[in-house]
Amino acid sequence: MLQGKKILLGITGSIAAYKAAMLTRLLIKQGAQVKIVMTPLAKEFITPVTLATLSKNTVLCDFFSYDDGAWNSHIELGLWADVFLVAPCTANTMAKMAHGIADNLLLTSYLSVRCPVILAPAMDMDMFQHPATQQNIATLTSYGNIFIEPNEGELASGLMGKGRMAEPERIVSALSNFFAGQNMLKKKKSS
Repeated sequence: MLQGKKILLGITGSIAAYKAAMLTRLLIKQGAQVKIVMTPLAKEFITPVTLATLSKNTVLCDFFSYDDGAWNSHIELGLWADVFLVAPCTANTMAKMAHGIADNLLLTSYLSVRCPVILAPAMDMDMFQHPATQQNIATLTSYGNIFIEPNEGELASGLMGKGRMAEPERIVSALSNFFAGQNMLKKKKSS
């Protein structure tokens, strides 16, 4: 179901960013094309070199290349993608998305995409349950964003609760189901 799909994968600064390597690998194995945009803090958790190797594309983090000044266009990324998947998506990034703050390439890409947006939150349980986070989720849902619920279990803090990013296999399955649903809608409209 993901064969030939163009997936823009956004990675934010969460310990769950290590799962992005397996997620990228699974998406590629399913036949998807993957381009990756990272927040500056995401590079503290996983290297762009790892993700570029797996995705077979340059990983973008900055608005321009410091070597040659080439501009990384968030507009082009938004036009290219069939879906913008942000996994992991931190509370900080969700708050900025909900309020239209665009202070990095990932966020300017979010505000520019014309495709559906799917978010896989990752954070500690208290952050996830906080009223501000829940309000941001409600706001983002009202904008049409789709959420892949986080798992319950042991968190990086050592606490037990809801906030673990969904496992890569579950995210790939959710994407496949999403595209299958889109195909069903297209078939109904054409008949």
